[in-house]
Parts: sequence; structure tokens; C-alpha cells
Amino acid sequence: MEKNSAYRYGVGIMLINNENKVFVGQRVKESSEAWQMPQGGIDEGENPDQALMREVLEEIGTDNIEIIGVSSDWYQYDLPKQFAPLWWGGKYIGQKQKWYLAKFLGKDSEININTEIPEFISWKWVDVEELPELIVSFKKKLYQGLVEEFKPIIDKLSGS
Repeated sequence: MEKNSAYRYGVGIMLINNENKVFVGQRVKESSEAWQMPQGGIDEGENPDQALMREVLEEIGTDNIEIIGVSSDWYQYDLPKQFAPLWWGGKYIGQKQKWYLAKFLGKDSEININTEIPEFISWKWVDVEELPELIVSFKKKLYQGLVEEFKPIIDKLSGS
């Protein structure tokens, strides 16, 4: 990861349950229409794998997962110009993210979004094809890329 990048480095997770549905959370800070998969920044001294496990625990209260895939490259998005000065102290114009596909090994009751610093006010499981329609518009292309990359793996798991 390059220092002094205009992009904040982060990780994201497409977490699937036993029915191969994907976890999405309704964001605390954005409009009620904003749903997304768990994601977050990579802290100083962390590698992406470590950041992923920390973020999952911070955002959904459990790290009872098994990683089954990693994105072939870093995905990137730009913030709308009006948001860039407001997020991350105005230091970045967007994010570059390594994405993971993981299986949730626990029960729904293990998921706890009422964490120390809540990211979500609600959560649900959705079909992978629904993801691009649920996310804010400036992340739509990123989510479309993730669906293209990870859906064949999910289909293989379901025997489709």
C-alpha cells in the first residue's frame, strides 16, 4: 500500500449465510436507503487480513467466519466532490479496498450490530444480485464488480 495516497486503503466483506444470501447493514449516518456490506479502513501496522477480522468484529459483533475468496485486485471508488472534504478529515478523495468473500459459520443470534461504535441501525440477508441496487450511487460500480467476481463462487457453493 502506497503512503500519501489520495485514496484511503480499506477492506470489505461479502458475508454469506448457509442459504448463500449476503449480509447488508443499514447505515447509521446516511439516509435510510443506504445499505452496505461491512467495510472499513486498514489501520497503521495492519495487513488487510487483520483489518478484515477487526472490522467484522467491530461492525457485526462476531468474527465467526471462514474466508473463501479474496478479490483479484483492489476495488476503488471516488467520493462525490461535496463529501470528500467532510469524510476522513478531507484527506482522501475515495477508497481503495481489498474485498473478501466469507461464509458466516454462526447463527443469526450471534450478529450484534449494537457494538461500541455502531455502524448499522438494521441488517438483513439479501440475494447477491440485489447488492448494486441497495448501495449509494457512488459505490454502485464497485458493487457490480464484486457481484461479477464473487457470484460464480457463490453459485458453485449452491450447486447452480
